[in-house]
Amino acid sequence: MKTIEEIYEDMRAAYAEKTGLAVGDGGDMALRLYAVASQLYCLWVQTDYLTRQTFPQTAEGEYLDRHAALRGLTRGEAAKAAGTLRFCLKEAAAAAVTVPAATACMTAASVEFVTTADIAIPAGALYADAAASAVTAGSAGNVPAESVLYMERAPSGVAEVYNPAAFSGGADAEEDGALRARVLASYRKLPNGANAAYYEARALDTDGVAAVSVLPKRRGLGTVDVIVADAAGPAGPALLAAVQEKLRSEREICVDIQVLAPAVQAVAVSAAVTAESGADPAAVKSAVEAVLTDYFTGRLLGQDVLRARLGSLIFAVEGVKNYALAAPAADVAVAADSLPMLSSLTVTVTEA
Repeated sequence: MKTIEEIYEDMRAAYAEKTGLAVGDGGDMALRLYAVASQLYCLWVQTDYLTRQTFPQTAEGEYLDRHAALRGLTRGEAAKAAGTLRFCLKEAAAAAVTVPAATACMTAASVEFVTTADIAIPAGALYADAAASAVTAGSAGNVPAESVLYMERAPSGVAEVYNPAAFSGGADAEEDGALRARVLASYRKLPNGANAAYYEARALDTDGVAAVSVLPKRRGLGTVDVIVADAAGPAGPALLAAVQEKLRSEREICVDIQVLAPAVQAVAVSAAVTAESGADPAAVKSAVEAVLTDYFTGRLLGQDVLRARLGSLIFAVEGVKNYALAAPAADVAVAADSLPMLSSLTVTVTEA
């Protein structure tokens, strides 16, 4: 695409060729030509933008949503993480201590959670657990155990709070890249209401589902097993039930559909990294750990873990000069009903 200046120079040359008069950098004619060049440039930009929105391969945002709607697909919405908060007393009380619904608690990074129902710490007890969910939908709510430690306003008598287990189930709204892949796949693998592509497309169109494997006839003729993962890992009971209900109402006659979470296949990763001269080894170590951790999501369902892919992720981190991958020692083969998950991660960094 030409710049305004290039369009302006073309117009000056064309004017000079037609009239025999040169247009200087100043003057009334130069200003007029530059104004016309600006408008032509704007039209060019707008035409290029609209052209890209015409095709699902390049469409973005709401335009991509419209392409998806033509294929019966919708963008996955963000989901809130859910878990449990444990409210503790310094010493047992003679009467029950109430922790009301909507009690707000947060992490050191200000990720906020609220309880979803009233609970009571019984007389003589030191703690009670309350169901809670993140205030804001998104993967940021998937915080580890014992990270929610602060109360916005402590209920009377409550001394401390923490989450005994990690919060999970939080997911960001589906990004353009993921939705675009589903739209294009709907053209390549045409669902017909009976094949595996149909069940995969319908399951993926359920909020919270990140990846699906469809296994026809695994339990014999007339059976279909649908393996579901969310962004964090194996799908939980609520998501499995939602997919089961959707497919139950849309399945073929006399077909037994079973929606299951994948089996977890543990993968240990160990890497020795050499940092560039002048790079902060601690920062490089943190960045490598983050990129490897982020790689192991539910979207890896049924996909082999390749050493080359792990190596490319490490090498792409700023400040990495070289690396040696000790584990896994070979590519990890993963079955269609299994999900590779990071069991341990060891990263050592030395300076060049």
